[in-house]
Amino acid sequence: MEKEKPCRSKCFIVLLPYCYIAFFSASKSIKPTYFYFTQIPIFLPLQLSVIIVNYNVKYFLETCLLSVLKAMQNIDGEIIVIDNHSTDGSFDFFKNRFPGVKFVWKNSNDGFAKANNEALKHAKGDYILFLNPDTIIPEDCFEKCISFLKSRNDDGALGIKMLDGSGRFLKESKRAFPSPSTSFFKMAGLSKLFPRSKTFARYHLGNLSENENHKVEVLAGAFMLIPKKILDTTGGFDERFFMYGEDIDLSYRIQKAGFSNFYFAESSIIHFKGESTKKGSLNYVQTFYSAMRIFVKKHYGQSKGRFFLLCLDAAIFLRGSVSAFSRIGKKLFRKRKAIDQKPMFIVAGSESEIESINIILKAATPKAKIAERIDPGKISEYNFNYLNKKEAAANAIIFCEGTLSFKQIIKVMQQVAASVPIKIFAHGSHAIIGSNSKNDPGDVIAQVG
Repeated sequence: MEKEKPCRSKCFIVLLPYCYIAFFSASKSIKPTYFYFTQIPIFLPLQLSVIIVNYNVKYFLETCLLSVLKAMQNIDGEIIVIDNHSTDGSFDFFKNRFPGVKFVWKNSNDGFAKANNEALKHAKGDYILFLNPDTIIPEDCFEKCISFLKSRNDDGALGIKMLDGSGRFLKESKRAFPSPSTSFFKMAGLSKLFPRSKTFARYHLGNLSENENHKVEVLAGAFMLIPKKILDTTGGFDERFFMYGEDIDLSYRIQKAGFSNFYFAESSIIHFKGESTKKGSLNYVQTFYSAMRIFVKKHYGQSKGRFFLLCLDAAIFLRGSVSAFSRIGKKLFRKRKAIDQKPMFIVAGSESEIESINIILKAATPKAKIAERIDPGKISEYNFNYLNKKEAAANAIIFCEGTLSFKQIIKVMQQVAASVPIKIFAHGSHAIIGSNSKNDPGDVIAQVG
């Protein structure tokens, strides 16, 4: 009687999942996913790693994370927050929150570039997003951005259309590399006189529409989406840049390596610029232009670089002088304004959201009152121009995320006059946040304790 031959195909089918696990488990870009019909861990690559460096902006980071989590609902990814030794109580604030987020707590502040590079070593995604903590992301943002890069075979990096805390377009969303002529036209005020000129407004590429996608030279460090394969070629940030300039340097190296930088206008984010940069301060002026000196010495030749450095020295002196006088004037103006102004808010949100806001307002600013509620279902019908008039019942507006989506809020913010302060209260957050100027620190209304 002939012996039955062993069924090799059956053995192969049984062992295949385990071979699959053994092969992929060593990969850095793999995480286990469990399928319900087998409960066997199948390791699939992560699509996106979001890296956020935090420094003393816990309430802004909280809202940022709430928006990022919603934007990643349909994306297989991870969030890494690296804290640069914050002194605002960030550790205690986050220690029992956001269990799906990986927090790294540093014992020193070694700069923005170095912190990002440390997080990059642990990132497992096919795409890396360097994101500022003072940003708000619409729900469909990441899917749109990744789809755009995929349509171009991941042959470039991506920056995005950014709006400030008042809903106005941030010109640094699209920029050119610094040069002596570009810097001179900007410092001399010619870029403001001719904002759409290809020559005089080259620094912010004023000739390119902010509502269309373009190839650009510089990506803003507040939102840099880069395929991992490009970073494997270029390396991460240059750690000689403590803060500012590292995004220009990386953008330069991306182009030098043969890839493109894209400005993406099909989605908009909020960047509370004043919270992370405090552009009006003398420290900002010195730090920014010191970073430009590093960039010039690194990438430009001797003759061109020498002239550029002289321009930078002159710029530091002029901007520093203007900054000092400007801040003195603002402090005097604020003192006079604070005597008369009483916080009166219009709130766009549900009844339950109003109750949550009232609890925070009563604890933080007892004199503040809610003058009117806008029904979220009728927000498209509301005349926001009325808020800019003297007879308006309120002097600021609060948008509640929950009933309204982040995407809806970002869209509506652009309809509100720039002179009307805007604040945002996200579902699950502990504070109402906003920023009225890119030159000043952000505003936080929070219940202490």
